[in-house]
Amino acid sequence: MTMIGVITRGKYGKRLIETLKSKSDFDIVTAELPANLPEFIDEPGDFLNNLDLNNKVFKSDILITYSLHPDLTSEIARVAGSSGVKALIVPGGKSRAPMDELEKYSREYGIYIEVDDICCSIKPCPETSEFTSLFGQPVLDIETDNEKITKVDVIRGAPCGSTWHMAEKLVSTNIEDAPSYAGLLIQQYPCRAVRGNKGGIHESAELHKKAVERALEK
Repeated sequence: MTMIGVITRGKYGKRLIETLKSKSDFDIVTAELPANLPEFIDEPGDFLNNLDLNNKVFKSDILITYSLHPDLTSEIARVAGSSGVKALIVPGGKSRAPMDELEKYSREYGIYIEVDDICCSIKPCPETSEFTSLFGQPVLDIETDNEKITKVDVIRGAPCGSTWHMAEKLVSTNIEDAPSYAGLLIQQYPCRAVRGNKGGIHESAELHKKAVERALEK
């Protein structure tokens, strides 16, 4: 069975764990970082070693880290690579990830590393296929009757659970209204994505709107 490791920090990552447990049969192992971290960590290796961290996460096949801190994310990538983790997914975007160092560890250890602003933008790839067969960029199957949506099946959904929330609320919606309503439902969902700019929750809404459009075109 595929083992998914999740490193949380405060509220970040908790909803993903809930979704994985309810929507998959993955073996899930978790570790928790302090919510409040120093702005700069001079010795991230020592810092990480001094935390009461569940090191079983570094035995996982795929590791997702919500460290959201360039110094710690780099050290987590190094430890994950040296421990044999196949793939590392880093939500939060490039502004919180040291890309040069992550690329170095990817080459050195052969670990696939993906950095995404939002988890519903994760695309399928061979290195994360076990995870992205169920979670990531949304894919839907929609049934209709008399110009209304009668059923929405989530083939692949956002790890935060927003896709399933949207799917449930779309039933009985008029077909012509469904894409825009889908985007609105996503923006109303208590997702952790950034709000107030063109990316973040607005990008998530657009991804789900297009997923509904594609499903209705079939």
